[in-house]
Amino acid sequence: MSIQHALLTSLLEKPSSGYELANRFDHSMGYFWQASHQQIYRELGRMADAGWVLVKEDPSGASRRKKTYHVLDAGRQELARWVAEPGSAGSSDQALLIKLRAEAVMGPLGAGRELRRLVEEHQARLQVYREIEQRDFAATDMPHAQKLQHAVLRMGIMAEENWLNWAEQTRPLVE
Repeated sequence: MSIQHALLTSLLEKPSSGYELANRFDHSMGYFWQASHQQIYRELGRMADAGWVLVKEDPSGASRRKKTYHVLDAGRQELARWVAEPGSAGSSDQALLIKLRAEAVMGPLGAGRELRRLVEEHQARLQVYREIEQRDFAATDMPHAQKLQHAVLRMGIMAEENWLNWAEQTRPLVE
């Protein structure tokens, strides 16, 4: 997932200075997507260079002028494009959370398609886990090592079931 899309989403929620954005990010999106303050400032510069955000300086006369970042139409278009495209393997679940936040700010952008795609992936993974459980852990008198292996697999099963439960509750919000 691109940090830039998370920052665009956050700036659409509220135009901010880099400092304000980094602090808000730490207490919202930062719970599931980590970015250092230095990385946020670097990405804000790249986004300004790409024409996605406008930097406005506060003319209050302070010795160090405050810069506030605002999302431009090109930034909105980029965010809409990203939300509509399928995620890449490995980061799709975290990206979906940003896509849902973007959709909350901009309106329907296609996050529902991504949610449906990920539901299929999680259902397939859960099926594989359950097949492994039936095949490898059906015995009632397993040795200690096998019980530990089963505990690891059970965690995977429970994580998939939990994710699918969340998705089922979320689906009506994006359809």
